[in-house]
Amino acid sequence: MIRLFKHYIAYNVVLLCLMDIVLLVLAGEAAWQLRVYQIGAGAGSLSGRAVELFGFAMVVWVAMISVGAYSPEALRSVRFATARMLVAVSLGVLAISLLNFFLPGSTFWRSVLLIATLIAIVALVVNRIVMGRFLGLEALRRRILVLGAGPRAERLRQLARRPGSGFAIVAYVAMSESTATIGEAVPRESIADLGLFVERAGATEVVLAMQERRNALPLKDLLRVKTKGVHVNDFSSFLERETGRVDLDTLNPSWLIFSDGFSSGQMISSIGKRVFDVVVSSLLLIVALPLIVIFAVLVKLESKGPAFFRQTRVGLYGQPFALYKLRSMRENAEAAGVQWASEDDPRITRIGKIIRTVRIDELPQLWSVLKGQMSFVGPRPEVPKFVADLEEQLPYYGERHMVKPGITGWAQINFPYGASFEDSRDKLEYDLYYAKNYTPFLDLVILLQTARVILWPEGAR
Repeated sequence: MIRLFKHYIAYNVVLLCLMDIVLLVLAGEAAWQLRVYQIGAGAGSLSGRAVELFGFAMVVWVAMISVGAYSPEALRSVRFATARMLVAVSLGVLAISLLNFFLPGSTFWRSVLLIATLIAIVALVVNRIVMGRFLGLEALRRRILVLGAGPRAERLRQLARRPGSGFAIVAYVAMSESTATIGEAVPRESIADLGLFVERAGATEVVLAMQERRNALPLKDLLRVKTKGVHVNDFSSFLERETGRVDLDTLNPSWLIFSDGFSSGQMISSIGKRVFDVVVSSLLLIVALPLIVIFAVLVKLESKGPAFFRQTRVGLYGQPFALYKLRSMRENAEAAGVQWASEDDPRITRIGKIIRTVRIDELPQLWSVLKGQMSFVGPRPEVPKFVADLEEQLPYYGERHMVKPGITGWAQINFPYGASFEDSRDKLEYDLYYAKNYTPFLDLVILLQTARVILWPEGAR
């Protein structure tokens, strides 16, 4: 994987992105050449339309990221990827058309844009087929050697077997563990030179997966492996990189303290994040105000009670604040106390189901963003009762409050809507990953991917 601004991106995704951008530029150029040939005009110099070509490619590419065209499902299924790319290209062309409306002459002619769209769709689909058939994932999968043969090694084996996994395990070495579960593991005693064994196995990375590492680490051997250019990684860091979440089962305070991360308090990043929140929330509040008013009226017409729902939530550093949403449940839905939302929750009204599905009920939270109580991106704020219960049952739950809560977040785009203790545990692992690896780049990725969650609301409640 490539680490870009503290966030890991698979090699195959990077390669696919670069190829897609090149193909989009070529599609724009081919459309231009075809159109000027049809009307008998001169093509002109390439430098004269370079901005339009690159702009077309980048707008469509950003739309592809937004709708999940580079998700694991899209990398495994050409049919899935094609559906997402059709939506992405349509959104990209719509954005370019709007740009041309406000800035006439800044983009291609409409006829050229239509031709470029058709060529781009064909080229992108063919690229997926070629990449999957002739290059595939195997050529880009990292070769991992696992030190350990117990439950942790078994977890790595299951992870490697997942469709779209970015690594393959070439060998297991049993480090005299009493809980060995990997039958094919090679006993450490039978390996005279671990460094040579790693080299002959063709491993590019060694992962320490022993249950108990105290007095069991072959430090001299690992130093030899490291100096030969083979990366050595501990179990928790490896899982964090491969899954995009911090594994609570193996987490310990020393790893959190000494591992890289938790730099969200850096002054420049914090100022930039706040400026973005103020500017964008102000603009969106102006644009969304008519929509909020319309649905507020519909909420009032359908059921008794206020149009807006006010609830105390836990924010930055555990401080409570008032969160506002368009009311999506019947009046006094929580008269008996707060409770988790459930699938087909009977408390949700008909209008409420609609605004929850398309996330319109979240729009009043822009006011909390403008006031500085929330950010656009961050862990979802919970009610105090849930926080108190979860802090007692889940280790490190309080650490998620070290960053400002958000309207959307890393957990929201990676995990379906959670409404139970088990779901909260899974979401906490994603929240800790975000808090640990926050950068403006990760915020941008989350904001773009939020469009996918809105367009395909698999877990909206």
